[in-house]
Amino acid sequence: MTDPAVDLVIAVHDPARRIDRAVASALTTVAPLRVTVVAHNTDPAAIAERLGAAGIDPRVRVVALADGVRSPAGPFNHGLDLATASYTSIMGSDDELELGAIDSWLTLAERTGADAVITHLRHAGGVAVPTPPTRPRTRRVLDPVADRLSYRSAPLGLVSRARFGDLRLTEGVMVGEDLPLVTRLWFSGARISYDRRGPAYLIHDDAADRTTMTPRPLADSFAFLPHVFDAPWFAGLPPGAREAVVVKFLRIHLFGAVTYRPDAALWTAGERAALSDAATRMIRHGEGAERLLSRRDRVLLDAALDPRRPAEELIAAAARRRQFSRPGALLPRSLRYALHREAPLRFAVASALQLR
Repeated sequence: MTDPAVDLVIAVHDPARRIDRAVASALTTVAPLRVTVVAHNTDPAAIAERLGAAGIDPRVRVVALADGVRSPAGPFNHGLDLATASYTSIMGSDDELELGAIDSWLTLAERTGADAVITHLRHAGGVAVPTPPTRPRTRRVLDPVADRLSYRSAPLGLVSRARFGDLRLTEGVMVGEDLPLVTRLWFSGARISYDRRGPAYLIHDDAADRTTMTPRPLADSFAFLPHVFDAPWFAGLPPGAREAVVVKFLRIHLFGAVTYRPDAALWTAGERAALSDAATRMIRHGEGAERLLSRRDRVLLDAALDPRRPAEELIAAAARRRQFSRPGALLPRSLRYALHREAPLRFAVASALQLR
């Protein structure tokens, strides 16, 4: 086929996945499209069989990658290496696109001159995903700090191959492989638009082993940090940008690591040390990001920083910080930061507005 407008890459490691649903939803696109399904450490013939009728569409190709690594970075990067289109896109094998999603992204890119378009997300059950919690009014081009782009952790939508054709997911890490890529992308100075009201990207929960909910050694969970903090491009960001990145890392990744480990037996000395090391790294690079956290967040952060604190104290602090209606979850320790865009009050309002 001639070069398409979009190269969509879908990585799949098990023919039991609903890859047929994902591909079929993409094939409703009117614009020239190529779908590359990367059979990762699995028989490509079984994947082709699972695709059924979608697999014989000339816009679909199945390629194999056997690298023996349990990470989606390799297969996604393999698909991106094969791309020739003006825009690339990636998609989870369990997920689905609403009718016309890719066409809507392309229309927005053309209208705004965007180098990247992010799609809005919904769970397949109908509930919207309120990330990123942008400013409420629709804007042609987003600001990475003012629109809190750090909270979008995956490059779902369109990415210009001319501008970002060299960007790849980080190989060699087991989780967070897309975070260095998106952080560099969001803070690159590129024109980024948000398809706020178009057809959604639907997240399905078919897979029982979605890795984001699976506790793993914390050394693996935070292995992505050096790929962000030690990169020259991160050091070159203005202080407000580094602050925005780190406050998100603290809220989502550090505190999430505690939330998903509610059993004190999981908190070995090695895990407490790894948690403390990650927290220390974040604070060191965050331009004072911790001052924007709620009072209850700071209690949890203090416990994370000190491996001598009992695990039960750490777990209790993680539970209390999620009682979001309490004053301690809404106000920072210093009230001078109460109305900062990353402080709890404005962040909560912005998140709620994404659900409207």
